[in-house]
Amino acid sequence: MTLRSRVVIVTVLAIACSATRAAAQWLNTPTAGIPRTADGKPNLTAPAPRTPDGKPDLSGLWMMSGLGHATNITDVEMLPWAQKVFQQRLETYGHEDPAVTCLPEGPRTSLAGLDPIRIIQTPAMVVILYEGGPARQIFTDGRALPKDPTPTWMGYSVGRWDGDTFIVDTTGYNNRTWLDFRGHPHSEALHVTERFRRTDFGHIQLSITYDDPKTYVKPWTINLPVNFVPDTDQLENVCLENLKNLPLVGRPSDDRKAAKKVARDVLARYAGAYEVEMLGTFTVSVVGDELMIEIPGGGGKQGTIARSDTLFMFPPIGGSIRFVTDASGKATYFVLSIVEGDMKGTRK
Repeated sequence: MTLRSRVVIVTVLAIACSATRAAAQWLNTPTAGIPRTADGKPNLTAPAPRTPDGKPDLSGLWMMSGLGHATNITDVEMLPWAQKVFQQRLETYGHEDPAVTCLPEGPRTSLAGLDPIRIIQTPAMVVILYEGGPARQIFTDGRALPKDPTPTWMGYSVGRWDGDTFIVDTTGYNNRTWLDFRGHPHSEALHVTERFRRTDFGHIQLSITYDDPKTYVKPWTINLPVNFVPDTDQLENVCLENLKNLPLVGRPSDDRKAAKKVARDVLARYAGAYEVEMLGTFTVSVVGDELMIEIPGGGGKQGTIARSDTLFMFPPIGGSIRFVTDASGKATYFVLSIVEGDMKGTRK
């Protein structure tokens, strides 16, 4: 089963609300009008297309590469009320995330990069379509953001061009969504600024700045690549079709109490880089007596909980990682297990 047929897998809460995908219509249909090399492959380093007014055309099917940020978006200090809320959420494995019951994910939508997004650029509006969430309208007709908006799940967005960079300001979010799967909160004062810069045909550099003075002591910015996805298309993703994991149970604190003590020299055998198809490189290291994993796409090193010498729970993705070793005891690959199936990470 491929990643496109697994649905969202990043964490327990995302898995709980994931949907069974439609049949594979259009998954292997060549994208018309894209530059290709002599052997027919997409030429993703060709010049970026431009609109009649000379601006870069952002239109196309894209994949964000922000998996790590989706599991841990920031280490910026929170105000006391937010720190309390965050700690409560850390102890529930995401049970209280509205996305568990298939409500929209707000500014977190598609950050993980497991579903493609489609950008449609017109003179007065840029539209972003998501496989499993509400579409976004980014108005480019000169209007200002609303002064006193009714809070919404996806907020209100306006865009403008600064040279070849498309800048999007979004405000008016409700405060019910989480910024990442760990549970970083936000208030209705959240202001998100996105900067899209299409560097060539197949690549966009995206920076996202989060500013919420009622929740965090200062703004912060994350950067992630956005890559063109050729010769395929979006599929239908209806969250409620496959809502099968409720009620969610368990607490990380209980799992830590039951954790097995693994010798540091055993942990050291697993350190290294592992390539997971479509997700990228997972970096495994040992910090103190704990096995840590850094997911591609930001977020830093995150801890595991040992179940045996080879099996480790990994709360950020709501699953486990089992290392497979050779005769000398050195790991050759791992198996990432989540509710929808297994994925192999091959040691590089």
